[in-house]
Amino acid sequence: MQLPPELAARVEAQLGGLSLAALERASARLSAGYRSGQPDVSGRDGRLAYLATRLPATYAALRRALAETAARLDRPVRSLLDLGAGPGSTGWAATAELAHLERLTCLERDRDFAALGRALAAGASSEALRAARWVEADLASGPALEPHDVVVAGFALGELETGAARRLAAQAMGAARLALVLVEPGTPAGFGLIRSLRDEAIARGAHVLAPCPHEQACPLAEPDWCHFAARVERSALHRRLKGGRLGHEDEKFSYVALAREPAPAAAERILRHPRVEPGRITLELCAPRGLARRELRKRDGAAWRLARRAAWGDAWREPGDEPAGS
Repeated sequence: MQLPPELAARVEAQLGGLSLAALERASARLSAGYRSGQPDVSGRDGRLAYLATRLPATYAALRRALAETAARLDRPVRSLLDLGAGPGSTGWAATAELAHLERLTCLERDRDFAALGRALAAGASSEALRAARWVEADLASGPALEPHDVVVAGFALGELETGAARRLAAQAMGAARLALVLVEPGTPAGFGLIRSLRDEAIARGAHVLAPCPHEQACPLAEPDWCHFAARVERSALHRRLKGGRLGHEDEKFSYVALAREPAPAAAERILRHPRVEPGRITLELCAPRGLARRELRKRDGAAWRLARRAAWGDAWREPGDEPAGS
């Protein structure tokens, strides 16, 4: 997945004001901060390094999570509230996946990051992006949240103290008319937070849209954890700053989409890269009754052909097993 051309052009224009050497130094500091669990995007150099190295990845992960959410909603999403907006990754991902989006509200503590988000959205083809309302707010203080169809907290709650994250997630669920989407890094810690917030939301009456095909306790046991990957196409600059040789990277993320109202039965979820062997494809699945394994062979016909196209993180439903009313 790549950034939209209009966003990529705006990012490039912003980066043009910083020398390559300065950008490399700032990117190295940012990477070191992420490895230590204390990323620092303060200062102009840090924010521009974020645009160059992290924005493509967060955009890809958020877009995938929002695509899965939209696929399970039976009503159009017309408004979205972004908690911890940064430079606006969620807004750009939302306008790519939510065709009816009309109103976008972005909460961000850092004035300079918000200003950067406004600059990136200025002149965008999406009216929702151009007209987005940016509100200066510290998520740790439990800001008032106006109701929106969908509320998103992307890579934001993990930066809060656990109690503050739990309170904000509960508040965000109350502000979501249709759904709340939580996305965190695809690490054991990131998944641990997602799982605990999922369980608390279900206990308060929320319903799971994705990725889980059930509302039972997560069947995965430590040291395993539920996470997915969004493939990010790297530009030449991105490769240089990340010190990578490949033309892509996989952004690992954990997420949950929660709805206020029950949804039709969900499909199973592919938890690993399908294992492809001569004449056989094996899928590791999260199913309504827990973990499952499905082995498919050529004689399985339509299911075999579907499995050949299946990927890690996809929903899986046997051909002919569509839910009633679909």
